[in-house]
This record gives sequence, C-alpha cells and structure tokens, in this order.
Amino acid sequence: MPALTPTQLEHFDREGYVVVRNVIDPAKTLDPLIAEYATVLDRLADELYAKGDIASRYDELEFGARYTQICVETETIYNQYFDFSLPFQNVQPDTPFWAGPAVFQALTDSDLLDAVESLIGPEITSNPVQHVRIKPPEHLLPKNQFGNPILGATQWHQDRGVVTEEADDTRMLTVWFSLQDTLFEKGPLMVVPRSQKEGPQPHCPNYMHNAPQFAGAAQIPEKLFAADDAIPLLVDRGDVIFMHKETIHGSYANTSDEVRWSYDLRYNPSDQSTGRIAFPCFVARSRRNPQSELRDPAEWNRLWLETRAHMATINQGEQIDIPFRRTEDAHPLCA
Repeated sequence: MPALTPTQLEHFDREGYVVVRNVIDPAKTLDPLIAEYATVLDRLADELYAKGDIASRYDELEFGARYTQICVETETIYNQYFDFSLPFQNVQPDTPFWAGPAVFQALTDSDLLDAVESLIGPEITSNPVQHVRIKPPEHLLPKNQFGNPILGATQWHQDRGVVTEEADDTRMLTVWFSLQDTLFEKGPLMVVPRSQKEGPQPHCPNYMHNAPQFAGAAQIPEKLFAADDAIPLLVDRGDVIFMHKETIHGSYANTSDEVRWSYDLRYNPSDQSTGRIAFPCFVARSRRNPQSELRDPAEWNRLWLETRAHMATINQGEQIDIPFRRTEDAHPLCA
C-alpha cells in the first residue's frame, strides 16, 4: 500500500477523517485474526459451560452467532476476553485480555503502517489506546437502566478526550477498520465532518440531554456542534478509516442480526506522549532506527502480562493512582 495520495491527505486535513479503500489484505491479516479469536471463544465457552452458565458450548455455530448466543444466555458482554487492553480499575491477576500474535500482526501490518506514515511521519509508536469491539445485535441484548441495550450505539466523543493532558499536543491518529463488511444496519461509525476545526469539547459525565440511545454516558452535548451534519462511514473488509483526534464521532446502532466486529487503534509519533502511560506502547516503525522496532509478538504479550500483574498488585479493588484519561472539572455547558 503506497502512501496516501495528495487528494486523500487534503481530505483528511479538511474534513478530519478519510476513508481509504483496500489498505489491509483480508487474507493476510483479517482471516488470521478471526481464526485466533475463535480459539479465545472456545476457551470462554468451555469455562462458562463447566460452571453451568450456558447449556451448551455451541461449537456448531459460527463465531458471531456463537458469541451472541452466549451473551444473550448469560445476559453478559464478554468483550474483555478478546480485548488487547485492560480496564482502568479492579484489575485482578486473572483479568482476561488477548494479545495474541495475529493481533500483533494487525497492529504492525506493513500496508497499514505505510498509510499511517503518510499522516504522522516515519517514527511511529503503537499507542495503547486500542480495542476490539464485538457488538451483538442490539435487539437481542438485555437493557440497562435507561432502557438501552447494554452494548449499543457509541455516544458523541473526541478521542482526545480519552487520554491525559500530556497528549494534548500529540499527533494521535485514530485508525478504524472492520473484520467484515459494515453496512448501515450493522452500526457503522458516524462522524461530523470538519468538527476537528472547533477544537476540544467538554465530555459531560452522566449526560441525559442528547439522543435517548446515549442516555447516561459521558459525551459531548449536541448543542455544541452540528450533530445533524453527521454522516455514516460504510466500509468493506480491508478498508480503513483514519481520523483526527478532535473529530467528533460515535456510532449508529447495530440493527442487523449479526455481530459488528471492528478494531479501533491509535498511533502517534514516537517522540510524543501516548496519553496513557500506565499501559505499554511500542515502536511499530522507525526509519531512523529500525532496530528499535518491536517485532516479537511474545514480547508484546509479556508487556501486557507485566502490566496486569503490576495493576493487580497495587489496585486492591480501588482506582489506582495512575492517570488514564484527562481530569476535567464540571463544565458549565454540561448543565
């Protein structure tokens, strides 16, 4: 994959995002991910079946249907079992996560890094603000206290809002791609074009005045931006969305009968703060010093195991004294 074209770069600068087609080779990068996650689901099903929490292992079902059945039957979402990050608090020695070799291969995919390089330069760090999102069909999920699915549409936010103040000047780049084609009914990303030009916005905790599907979440009030200008970004397997850290975005509801399965990653220039110092980052590419690149997936996994052990030791069931995101006082616009 060559660097982004001048037209694509101009679109990113003007609109705050750009969709680039056919960046990732599905057979090389996405299919191994799907196969690897199938083994994680096997272990989860074995664990729940042994405890009597599910009536069957459901190994005759394909991944999405199997995961959905397990979530519906137990009324629980198990994304932490698949995620390659950790919670901010209450981390235990056995808190599940998955940092496997196929995940590492995706983070260091050379075609993906070629595109990232054209946006933030040749010294690239894999930022630990990173997640896999597996969203079952919303109509099958139990509801929360606000009458919404326990895992539904994503509220309005800027990715700058989920890192600490040390990253205010970091050229953090959001990278989003799906493991399957994502049409509208699956709940694609929605972005507000050019919203990055308005700068940082307050994220109001427990906010109740936006659309009902976002009730109670920390979010940017719709009165502060042109929410009606939002557009869906429909993508196929292999396409990638690149987004500015101050672009306001969220996601639509998954109204389909299948899971919506996606990655959201972050990268930043290696001489700048990740904004989440408690979690391990690594050099994904360095033109200046290639020897500094992390190339061993087992070492990446070890870094996360070490982090989990450290957090479990000092956590003791309470919020640990390490900042994970910015601290903001109550904003008058949140009223």
